[in-house]
Amino acid sequence: MGRNTRKRRSPLATKVIAGAAALAVGGGGLVWANFYASAHESGPSHNRTRSAGAQVATIQCPDVGQKLRKVPRGARAGVDRELAQLDKQITEAYARLASTRQAQAGDASYVQNAILGPLKSKRTAALDRIGTNIRRVGGNAPQGLDRFAGCRGMGVDQPNDGNAGNGQDGQNDGGQGEDDGQGQNGGQGQDGGQDGGQDGGQDGGQNQGDNGNGAAGPFAEDFVDINDVQPGSRDLENGFAANGDGGSQGSFTAVCGVNENNLFNSDNLIVAPGVDNGAHHTHDYVGNQDNDAFSSDEDLANAETSCQNQGDKSTYYWPVLRLQDGTQEFDAGDLGGGAEGNVGKILKASEAEIKFVGNQQSDVVAMPKFLRIITGDAKAFTNGVANANSSFSCTGFEDRQVTDKYVLCPEGSQVVRTSNFQSCWDGQNIDSANHRDHVAFVQQDGSCPNGFQAIPQLQVRLVYDVPAPTVENGQVQSPYAVDGFPEQLHKPITDHNDFINVMDENLMNEVVDCINSGEDCQ
Repeated sequence: MGRNTRKRRSPLATKVIAGAAALAVGGGGLVWANFYASAHESGPSHNRTRSAGAQVATIQCPDVGQKLRKVPRGARAGVDRELAQLDKQITEAYARLASTRQAQAGDASYVQNAILGPLKSKRTAALDRIGTNIRRVGGNAPQGLDRFAGCRGMGVDQPNDGNAGNGQDGQNDGGQGEDDGQGQNGGQGQDGGQDGGQDGGQDGGQNQGDNGNGAAGPFAEDFVDINDVQPGSRDLENGFAANGDGGSQGSFTAVCGVNENNLFNSDNLIVAPGVDNGAHHTHDYVGNQDNDAFSSDEDLANAETSCQNQGDKSTYYWPVLRLQDGTQEFDAGDLGGGAEGNVGKILKASEAEIKFVGNQQSDVVAMPKFLRIITGDAKAFTNGVANANSSFSCTGFEDRQVTDKYVLCPEGSQVVRTSNFQSCWDGQNIDSANHRDHVAFVQQDGSCPNGFQAIPQLQVRLVYDVPAPTVENGQVQSPYAVDGFPEQLHKPITDHNDFINVMDENLMNEVVDCINSGEDCQ
């Protein structure tokens, strides 16, 4: 199915996930199965019984990209490359973690000595290069970046708040002596030498086969029957304020298809420009047809578009949804695909509704061309939920939304993924060093924070005809899951969505006029 938009792998890049590739094709499956068989559920209350031999399920590292708020423009390309290098290092370490379970079982210090210790050394060097990049252009490098070098082991439990900081001394992890604006406060006080996952407890529902991905999830506990979700009980509030009685109540719908052109790649032009496989998972693209890590703004402006309105060359992209059914897709052996545990049949959306809506309190202003917005957090499982912002539901049940579970829909109902983007802009920047600070969500009353102005809010609703997985005796068979970074274990809370505005000026003005006048246009 489909195609990858570029094959520009360097010789080094092709070797990065050698261990993960072996794992994905079965090299580590039995080891993982034995690992999960060591724990069990005690009953329907889901109280967990922990095994004395419970091992670390994944690796949690501070997300340095979210700590860097003041990076000079001239340094950003080099810093982005180093941030991508940090991601690659975690991926390599996770592959080693997943393929050495037997060695870990016989040596309590193995994870620290053979995996976390060497990872900390590599991260220290990358963090030092980040500082060098900033100083080279006359900037002031953040003090104490090396305190973000240490990583820790982590169990498979979902995070329950946004306190995902890993400051070595339990300090605020703003990275520059300031609040990082993302609700992620330090406090775990780890120096990378503590295998927190040792006492994390493993869910007994996970003594299952590996679904072809080395048992990297999802697990039975990641699914919920939509009938068990209470109406209006979505657990996270970011970005889901509906239009009020005042303000701008119109809408503009962009009709751009469902990726009929089979445009896929594992790049991320926003977060890792110029870096091959910067996402470590495969994206679906609609709209702009020239979107990969090497695309310039000029390339985007001159590209073809799948949108009916040819003035909209915006790029809309999100991680693919897969059915882990053993299907060998076009990327089965590729980085970002099967070589990193993203396996199975890619499920194309039956509907992709892309809509721009208004603000409860005011008119909206035009988005600047090439504005970049990311909503949700691809690393929310290890980062914490502060930036998580997508939800799952079922057609006919969309008053019930859940962010930290995949949904089981009744017969005749389809799976729905929803992402509502930040809709306040700082009035100056098309991007920011951490790709978040230049935009914001509305406040509780629907207004924008001081210094921000309302822009059209992008809402993306994706509908899928997904064969319902079966969950029996704590095991899930043929599950579906979003693609993700390998160490995120395909957790639903890592779902996210990306957007680059490449509308021409006339169309953007039309969008604004429709919304402010209360019309519904497309």
